[in-house]
Amino acid sequence: LPDVGQLAFDLWEKIGLQWQKENEDDLKDKLDFAAPPPSHYPEGVIRPGLGCRELVFRNLSKILPAICHDITDWLAGTRVKAAQLLTVLLLHAEDHITQHLEIVLRTLYRACSDEEKVVVSSCAKSAELIGTFVNPEVFLKLILAALEKSPLPPYLMVLAAVIRGCSREDLKLHINSIANTLSQTQICQGSEEVIYMEQLLCCVQALIKVGKEDCTEASLPLMEVLVTIMAIPGVASLHEKVQETMTSLAVVQKMDGILDLYRQHIDQLMEWLSSSHDQWNCYSLELLQFEVVVTQSGPVLSEALHHFISILKTCLQPTKDPKMRLKLFTVLSQLLLKANNSVNSQGQFHEYLETMIKDILVPNLQWHAGRTAGAIRTTAVSCLWALIYSEMLSTEQVLEVQELLLPQIITTLEEDSKMTRLLSCRIISIFLKSCGDMIVPDKLLKIYPEVLKRMDDASNEVRTAAASTLISWLKCIQNDDGKFVFQSNIQFLYQELLVHLDDPDNGIQNAVLEVLKEGSVLFPDILVKEIESVKHKHRSPVFCEELLQHVQADGVAF
Repeated sequence: LPDVGQLAFDLWEKIGLQWQKENEDDLKDKLDFAAPPPSHYPEGVIRPGLGCRELVFRNLSKILPAICHDITDWLAGTRVKAAQLLTVLLLHAEDHITQHLEIVLRTLYRACSDEEKVVVSSCAKSAELIGTFVNPEVFLKLILAALEKSPLPPYLMVLAAVIRGCSREDLKLHINSIANTLSQTQICQGSEEVIYMEQLLCCVQALIKVGKEDCTEASLPLMEVLVTIMAIPGVASLHEKVQETMTSLAVVQKMDGILDLYRQHIDQLMEWLSSSHDQWNCYSLELLQFEVVVTQSGPVLSEALHHFISILKTCLQPTKDPKMRLKLFTVLSQLLLKANNSVNSQGQFHEYLETMIKDILVPNLQWHAGRTAGAIRTTAVSCLWALIYSEMLSTEQVLEVQELLLPQIITTLEEDSKMTRLLSCRIISIFLKSCGDMIVPDKLLKIYPEVLKRMDDASNEVRTAAASTLISWLKCIQNDDGKFVFQSNIQFLYQELLVHLDDPDNGIQNAVLEVLKEGSVLFPDILVKEIESVKHKHRSPVFCEELLQHVQADGVAF
């Protein structure tokens, strides 16, 4: 038996030719001046003959209402066949679709939500045919108005399909209008559902694919849409596609990649976000958009530091939403850890150091009750550690930071968070190394008791860091004249450390031994007396003996 589809096609062609012959006089003008098919006619599709097209066009108003009704039938089979038939009818109707555009679009909006994939696929093909045959000015007026009124996935699906069906020449004058509509807040933030964001992305992809270089002028609103999609929680599955779309947008503009795209728009994107930053809270989508821009722009971020710091300064004030501040500090610490590939790629971050310290870190290191407040202090300390650890600050700048922040960091040694205590020890150690013997005795005397307390910490990691910090503290006491100011304090330090030298943990014992070796050069005779007075109390005299041998090797007579 012959293929039923092919048989139907052959019979339909014969019918069209016969009807065309019977109505030759009526069709004379169309036969003599036959309009060619659109240059972007669907690939691989044979254009129906004139007779077939005329037959459909003349009867479309009678058939179309029934087809539109059946597309929403309760039987899946009926809906599938009706959707497939609609595609065939529109292929025949060509530009005559315009007369029935409103009813067709309403039908497609409904059918694109169908649970049957075949129905949705057929409707997408129908929408592409609208883009092929109808003037964009006509269908965009209807679709964009409907989308602005009700931002729903089917409207975006239809819009993406009609764009795919358009020719580049026809679409050219409308790219800006479409891009600006998509970037409107009520549309690009119309829903957080994956299907909505997926269709929004399809619209951008279609614009880039069809518009190519003509998308250059619409690059900014398209970037805003793509950044928004990346920012929506729960759509991580789309991130790779968004990155690919950004790459495509860069390619059509003859750029090397996504970073060039950010470089072109970084100031505008920051201005777009900063327009509302004083009203952000932890639920603001703008906060997530900001995170996307600053983390994805890499070294380009340093070209918009004034915007970046201004937003942080406003949003990280203690009066602002605590959870938002926690989020921003987390982002900031990540950026500072890779500063040379982000905020300091142009070596200019030091210009904003004073603002960073005085207006951002100092206020957030102040103690406030509550777990969230404690978490904020932890992230603020993490930011300070990242700032120092990144080595983008000169010795003079570290000294400046030490002058401003040392009192706050000393207080954070008592925080509940192990991470805060650990980082605080490390920060103080770096401060001491930078100061050398320039730090005044009064300040030194305030530091060591607080660090010494951490030798009793519940965390061995913190205890080890505290021991390392005590070594840095001892190295600050270098000149013979000044060290006698600290004699009683050093003796007390010897006594406390000798207790920890008998710690059950071998790692702590070794760390303490190194501290005592470092401090032995200051008052070796006092240290020897203290060792002798406690050696018999230790579970093992091994470390005491090693320490005595070290002192003796340094030339002290017993």
